[in-house]
Amino acid sequence: GQLVESGGRSVQAGGSLRLSCTAIGFNSDYFAIGWWRLGSGIEREGIACIESGTGVTRYGESVKGRASISRDNAKKTSYLDLNFLKPEDTGTYSCGAAVISCNQAMNSPRPYYAMDYWGKGTPVTVSS
Repeated sequence: GQLVESGGRSVQAGGSLRLSCTAIGFNSDYFAIGWWRLGSGIEREGIACIESGTGVTRYGESVKGRASISRDNAKKTSYLDLNFLKPEDTGTYSCGAAVISCNQAMNSPRPYYAMDYWGKGTPVTVSS
């Protein structure tokens, strides 16, 4: 199985965009889906996460109040809406999936190892 992201693009500060993460080859209904902004190597910053079943969500501090995560299990797709974008939001956004809680996913010191599936990422550039 794999995850495929899309929706990354260049946008001006203050704008909005929607990122999509689609699961291929496995049933993502039972997986929490999260978004991270990639750093160097396996480092990454937690942006948002949504659990299966309950739909509980968690957000990273850098995007609280500006982001909304949702999922459509029928389409095997999760969405990340980012609003009021800032230049510091620039980066490659990757989604991950695992059968864990979003608390575990977002608080993991090494999310690269905590998640079972990762996408390759989609680039976002925010210009001032």
